[in-house]
Amino acid sequence: MGDTAGMAVPHFMASGMGGIRTAGDLVARMQFSKNMKIDKAKEYVAKKLGLSTLEIADEHILRELREELKIGVVTGVPGAPRGIAAKMNIERLIDTKINSCEIFRGMTKR
Repeated sequence: MGDTAGMAVPHFMASGMGGIRTAGDLVARMQFSKNMKIDKAKEYVAKKLGLSTLEIADEHILRELREELKIGVVTGVPGAPRGIAAKMNIERLIDTKINSCEIFRGMTKR
């Protein structure tokens, strides 16, 4: 089982709200990094995005906003940040640390 079983719950939570298509990945991050209940995590993310908790689940609203905020979208957009660059923007936006960003920063300081 290993890592696959450990990722089942976060994957389920993020994909249940649309994952990167909406704000599901951001809500799941707050649930796990700040130990927030789902309602509080949704409220926190909605406030950070300047939206209501209903709007953060709307794919059309979030597509444009995710592009504008440079926090990643499902389909590639030329010149838009992806991967670690998008994750670093997410860190700043929702005031949390992401392990892969921390590791990347450590690697680039060498």
